Amino acid sequence: MIKLGYARVSTGEQNLDLQLDALKKEGCKNVFTDKVSGVKSGKPSFEKLMEYVRPGDTIVIWKLDRLGRSTVKLIELMELLKQKGINLKSLSESIDTGTATGNLFFQFMCVLAEHERNVISERTKAGLESARARGRSGGRPKGLSQRYLKISAEVKE
Repeated sequence: MIKLGYARVSTGEQNLDLQLDALKKEGCKNVFTDKVSGVKSGKPSFEKLMEYVRPGDTIVIWKLDRLGRSTVKLIELMELLKQKGINLKSLSESIDTGTATGNLFFQFMCVLAEHERNVISERTKAGLESARARGRSGGRPKGLSQRYLKISAEVKE
């Protein structure tokens, strides 16, 4: 069981020093770093970390938002780590899924994420029903818009 660090900043101008110092102090054997926005799905060093990490290992991060901005994506990642037997430790939030309390917090986050998805679904359904009740059908209009009908006519000439 080893500790592997992951540090990320959003732009090349930003500095990793704070995160790297904290990960070193925590005793991480290796540290993987990315300089890419949290919104982007491609994080090359994180992907290498995921290939390198083994069951029983712990991935250590400075803060949860270093893994991504979306709560749902973060929960999905944490579930993947759990399935692979990999622990996650966030230094800023004092989360460690290798402990009973940390695992409880993880499960609580999963419940909240599921609730969030359910609320969004209910709102969407209610909004669609409300629109239908007012005679709106939604979706894209059938056929070409006036602008494209004119362009189409010009092309045919």
